[in-house]
Amino acid sequence: MDAFEKVIEQIIRQEGYWTRTSFKVELTKPEKVAIGRPSSPRWELDVVGYNAARNEIRVIECKSYLDSPGVHYQHFDPANKGAKRYKLFVEPRTREVVLRRLALQLTHQGLCAPNPKVKLALAAGKVSKGETEIKALFKRRGFIWYGPDWVRKKLEELSTTGYENEVASVVSKLLLRKQKT
Repeated sequence: MDAFEKVIEQIIRQEGYWTRTSFKVELTKPEKVAIGRPSSPRWELDVVGYNAARNEIRVIECKSYLDSPGVHYQHFDPANKGAKRYKLFVEPRTREVVLRRLALQLTHQGLCAPNPKVKLALAAGKVSKGETEIKALFKRRGFIWYGPDWVRKKLEELSTTGYENEVASVVSKLLLRKQKT
């Protein structure tokens, strides 16, 4: 369990999604071959959420990078060695195969209605360079960007909600609620 994933999971649940973390996608052998990974284990997604009202699956890759340089715009250039961390964002064929299989798997398991819309998102705890460019790139490609400001805003909102026995809620209340004197 990754702590940042759990924070993002709780935020997404507050937005009306059921969620799962570390969700394993069962790619078939031909699908593994199609993405150039014939001996790959199950594909793991950080956070998967489903909103029944919209019949929408949201796949959220989480990168906290709090004590590192952070997310960089150039990591979304397939020629950059940092791009290997962002396979679903920089490899169109991989994205297509994995997200299609995810939708089929969830539908088959009765966890979502048939033909869901699948949206890919990245939640970042820290960005060092190029956030404006990342936002523009994501908009062009139809991805969702959850940057540090969004995460902070959502944690502030959590601090004002009723009590939930979840780490993100408790910590947000401890740090962000104003003390009454």
